[in-house]
Amino acid sequence: MSHDHESLIEPAVQFLTEPLIELKGVSKSFGRNLILNKVDLKIYPKQALGIIGPSGTGKSTILRIIAGLLPPDEGEVYIMGKKRTGWVDDLSDPIGIGMVFQNAALFDSLTVRENVGFLLDQHTRLSPTVIQQLVEKNLEMVGLKDISDRYPAELSGGMRKRVSFARAIMPNPENPADNPAVILYDEPTAGLDPIASTVVENLIRQLQQEGGGGGTYAIVTHVHSTIRSTADRVILLYQGQVQWSGTAAEIETTDSPIVQQFMSGSLNGPIQIVNA
Repeated sequence: MSHDHESLIEPAVQFLTEPLIELKGVSKSFGRNLILNKVDLKIYPKQALGIIGPSGTGKSTILRIIAGLLPPDEGEVYIMGKKRTGWVDDLSDPIGIGMVFQNAALFDSLTVRENVGFLLDQHTRLSPTVIQQLVEKNLEMVGLKDISDRYPAELSGGMRKRVSFARAIMPNPENPADNPAVILYDEPTAGLDPIASTVVENLIRQLQQEGGGGGTYAIVTHVHSTIRSTADRVILLYQGQVQWSGTAAEIETTDSPIVQQFMSGSLNGPIQIVNA
């Protein structure tokens, strides 16, 4: 497939700082399926990056590699210019990276307080009182007061998403280096009704403005309103590679056939329909 390489260049706004996160030539396969094929990607401070594309094209895989949950088969990941060498339990990044999973990934047997404060309970010597105060503060940031004693099954889908946000932005007073400087959102509005989606979209921007996650995030989504509301810059992944890059506004005006097909849902275009 021929690419318009000019469209893959960074937008006109030039960032004066180095990228917080950079992927260089990252590839990942699962069995015989090549999911990512030598992907290059940069995320700059205070940037809101949207990652879009058809299902199965590696969007969630990229987030898991950035989060350190999944090692690439090839390529390198740099965090604040430092090459990452450890993965998962051996991670020693210079900044914290929080992740909000598609299904919220809350522990059903734990209360909201226990879910949001889980990492502090497990990995710090903070007193229960201090952790409770931090949990309540984060729950208030995401618009959820007085629910810390409830269990996930007692919450709506939108509320569960917001609880997972509160957990992802949890600071660690014992080790400020663990404080999340980047938040990764995996389909945060999938399965939500339009009103609940708007609440979550507004919250993502609000947390950015208030410094939650350091004001930098990457978001995987296929929901049009979420793309428009939460992304400043957008990349489209297809066949394991970045096929288009531009601003959120340019999505509406680009003559890129692949972007037009994805946004319109047309069956005709360069995206091949597989097992639809």
